[in-house]
Amino acid sequence: MSPQAPAAAPGQGPLLLGVRHHGPGSARAVRAALDAARPRAVLIEGPPEGDALLPLAADPGMRPPVALLAHAADDPGRAAFWPLADFSPEWVAIRWAQRQDVPVRFIDLPAAHSLAAGWEPGDGGEPDSVRVDPLAVLAETAGYDDPERWWEDVVEHRGAAGPGGPLGAFEALGEAMGALREAYGDGGHRRDLVREAHMRRRMRAAGREFGEDYAVVCGAWHVPALRAKTTAAADKALLGGLPKVKVETAWVPWTHRRLARAGGYGAGITSPGWYAHLFAARDRPVERWLTKVAGLLRDEDRQVSPAHVIEAVRLADTLAAMRGRPLPGLTETLEAVRAVMCDGSDIPLALIEDRLVVGDVLGEIPDGAPVVPLQRDLTRQQRSLRLKAEAQDRELELDLRKDADAAKSLLLHRLRLLGIGWGRPTASRGSTGTFRETWRLRWEPELAVRVAEAGIWGTTVLAAATAKAEADAAGAGELGEVTALAERCLLAGLSQALPAVLRALADRAALDTDVARLAKALPALARSLRYGDVRGTDAAALGTVAAGLAERICVALPSACAAGLDADAAAELRGHVDGVHGAVGLLAGADADGGAGLRGRWSAVLRTLAGRDGIPGLIRGRAARLLLDDGRLPPEETARLMGLALSPASAPADAAGWIEGFAGGSAGGGTLLVHDDRLLGLIDAWLLSVPEGAFIDVLPLLRRTFGAYEPGVKRTLGELVRRGPGARSARSARGSAPEGFAPDLDPARADAAARLARRLLAAAPG
Repeated sequence: MSPQAPAAAPGQGPLLLGVRHHGPGSARAVRAALDAARPRAVLIEGPPEGDALLPLAADPGMRPPVALLAHAADDPGRAAFWPLADFSPEWVAIRWAQRQDVPVRFIDLPAAHSLAAGWEPGDGGEPDSVRVDPLAVLAETAGYDDPERWWEDVVEHRGAAGPGGPLGAFEALGEAMGALREAYGDGGHRRDLVREAHMRRRMRAAGREFGEDYAVVCGAWHVPALRAKTTAAADKALLGGLPKVKVETAWVPWTHRRLARAGGYGAGITSPGWYAHLFAARDRPVERWLTKVAGLLRDEDRQVSPAHVIEAVRLADTLAAMRGRPLPGLTETLEAVRAVMCDGSDIPLALIEDRLVVGDVLGEIPDGAPVVPLQRDLTRQQRSLRLKAEAQDRELELDLRKDADAAKSLLLHRLRLLGIGWGRPTASRGSTGTFRETWRLRWEPELAVRVAEAGIWGTTVLAAATAKAEADAAGAGELGEVTALAERCLLAGLSQALPAVLRALADRAALDTDVARLAKALPALARSLRYGDVRGTDAAALGTVAAGLAERICVALPSACAAGLDADAAAELRGHVDGVHGAVGLLAGADADGGAGLRGRWSAVLRTLAGRDGIPGLIRGRAARLLLDDGRLPPEETARLMGLALSPASAPADAAGWIEGFAGGSAGGGTLLVHDDRLLGLIDAWLLSVPEGAFIDVLPLLRRTFGAYEPGVKRTLGELVRRGPGARSARSARGSAPEGFAPDLDPARADAAARLARRLLAAAPG
């Protein structure tokens, strides 16, 4: 038989069924060919390690898309997937064999070799080789510029009753692949030669057991090589000396989105949702598809009627006839949808492509499927907490005062610590209190690998997260890493890991002399102290470490700020000053004495920063503003400091930095200037006195400062400046306060407002 012959009739050799992975037309043709040939066994392209898992394919709990996962036993991160959908020819062949009670086996190169060599499923080329795309070559030869459209015309729109019967498509495609192999050899897929040698070895073994009455389902590219006359010795030589690792396998859920080529799988397809529809629709696929589209658009509150569907079907048929296609394909249907149902807009069309052409279908595996113990514990918790793994984004709002929500939060934080990013925290649209958390959940198939990797730390999520936290604490290189880890441990409720983390924290804090790193680490510790109240976790041990850290910062910060900082270093330290200020507020609130001592020491540091020469204006201005906001710097003293900073003796760049630190838009500086004529007048006078050359240099800094103000604040400031000093003086003469405000604070009225605010805050849900 010639190397091009793709298949053989029963009794004349094995039946070779060359397919396109995840092709619904190939899947239907495989089913028809197997029904006609009735082979005694079925061999499938796939890793032989998966043979033991094949019986699970018949389990009612197995719902494609699923994937066969193989990973190195000692390195779960070294893994590969073999995805299968309902419309995958391999899956159809597996289910046919199980229904007919005939043996079914995988025959590709074992994963033990491919993982040891770092190969991916279907990856047959060298890194720098030019690889041939067989479908693209055949499509171009046939005069098509799109391989997908060519495949639809010659395979997807062809029934089993076409020319040549059930085997006609396989014969034609096999002959075409034989011609390509003659012209291109391995086509840059040199590793395929090794894979094909192993497939032939398994075929010889099947021949000894079943004679030649068996079928092989594989990629069409391999058919000529599997039919070629080769010797067992030649194949053995190709397979000799291959590296090998111990491998573990399991079934894992997969998604249509990950079947897409954009998902990264080498044999992916661009439209898995469309292909699933073609495979499932018994008749009138275009009409049924456009009905689905209409339902989706109606769910999105678009006006789509049955008349739209009828007109879209007519337009799709007309486009197909004009282009000489046997039936409308995806291109024609989408063009009809855009014109008829979307009014020519690509925005609703993008939704259709995302939801229906690709889709978010997530497969399921049966409860009895072999998994690592950690996965079993995770599945148990998902069910008990009613947290279903879903392929699409889902927002989850948690109230930590409820036991069920608190348990969900602990699970998600523990998984994040293990590197299993099922959920990610996001900003809440409602309350921002510490009792409220918002998560965005999305289950990706690759998370199965992360679970397998994390299995080395323990058999349950709690045990694994605890062990991982202890190991991370021991291996942390910087103080900031340990403080962040302590915060994550408290969020995850890992009380058993805290002692090891606190020891590492104390050791590194004692040895670290960099005030910037100390200041960077303190806010995380201060935030962590709140979790003892919110989550019932004992965080008191952090208080001692945090207090010691704050004391060291208070001592070292003034000297660090006066060490000849450039603009970038000053901006970094300004951020640290803000962080420490917020942390001191939290630490002082947690102290039994109200934190008066710590607040006083920090205020003294800010006074030093605000008044010491040699410190960058950005930091001096920021320190003055923090003191003013806390009521520890009188308005008269604030005006004096601003006057000194903006005096003619100050460099324009340093003065502009002082303004940015003091009146930065994110700190509400605009509102302050609106209501304090003295400060606005000082800035206005300084701006008028800056020389033209220096003004150009500081203009970007000033625009950054004032550009962040609210539009209403900027309009008010502009109006006040336009009126000039006379209007401002008149306002000051009326009592040194803007219109509607008294010149001095009324304690009785202020206390009444404070009491009302406390009652409102106490009644808030979070």
